[in-house]
Amino acid sequence: MNIPHTIRERRTIRRFNSTPVTPELVVSLLTDAANLYEDEGTPRWRCLFAGTPESRHRLVKSMTAKMKESRFVKLMPAKMIDFFIKQITDMPAHLIFIAESASDRRRSDENYAAVCSVMQNFQLLGWERGLGALWDTDPMLQSESFHAEIGLQKGERFAGILHIGYFDKAPRARRRTPAEQKWTAIGEDAAADSLQPDYVRIPAQSILKVLNDAVWAPNDGLREPWRFIYVTGSQAAAKLSESDRNAKPALLLVVAKQEADPHKREEDYAAVCCLIQNVQLLLKSGEWHARRSIPDWIYDEDQCKPFGIQPGERIVAVLELGENGRPPQSEPPSLPRLIITHL
Repeated sequence: MNIPHTIRERRTIRRFNSTPVTPELVVSLLTDAANLYEDEGTPRWRCLFAGTPESRHRLVKSMTAKMKESRFVKLMPAKMIDFFIKQITDMPAHLIFIAESASDRRRSDENYAAVCSVMQNFQLLGWERGLGALWDTDPMLQSESFHAEIGLQKGERFAGILHIGYFDKAPRARRRTPAEQKWTAIGEDAAADSLQPDYVRIPAQSILKVLNDAVWAPNDGLREPWRFIYVTGSQAAAKLSESDRNAKPALLLVVAKQEADPHKREEDYAAVCCLIQNVQLLLKSGEWHARRSIPDWIYDEDQCKPFGIQPGERIVAVLELGENGRPPQSEPPSLPRLIITHL
């Protein structure tokens, strides 16, 4: 896969043609998507595939149950509701992603980030095969009928649906904000034009180049809810273990804006997870390597303040950056638990 090209060229597809999507292709792409995800833990998630007319009809019926209860929808012409139902039913296939929850916030975030990253990998791999996708987390999916249809259990979290299919025409690109406008550097070596000391393995301009590809991540309405904090020197070393400090990597903190609306907040978190996955894919395909972690300290406001984290923001992940062939020391990555069932 030509990773930079595919990340930039991928589009959200809303109109599909009638070409069927085979379960065999879906399983193959999901397996490859899971293999592309790297993490220190073993996040757990599962996926349901709805690709038959019967399963698609049951799915859309459960999806629209909450919508039909709305007073506003009851005033809509029946033809409009029927059109919406037909539009979803006619989509060739649907993938429903579910993450395991956890008793602690950090572990729950790890599982959810894993699902979002695999969904992004699936979209990129599918795009290479001519397969488009629409990521759907509409509030109407938060209904008992939909959760019952997908078999959502206690201790599980619905992550989203990918409506997938082949398409005849891709929409035009919409401009992304350059990473330079969302970039802050902190540390003894913070000058963006002279970052070549011992503590910095990757020049800032090289990271910005990667980020300007990575920002082509899916996010609703192009809210672009992210910003980047590049940390070097003693500030970076203070957040590493003794063994990692010897390698002296730089850190990239990826920060998400926290919307007041819970649905938008979750959508934005997913978008930032997709961007982080893009960064890892891009760095791994080049000269560099990034180890993603969700350390405990990012949940402590006092420990986040020195990095300029404001109210209404949160650190989603910390990327430890190093040269490929000599990645930051870590345990070998474990593959996510991949469970695929038919709806």
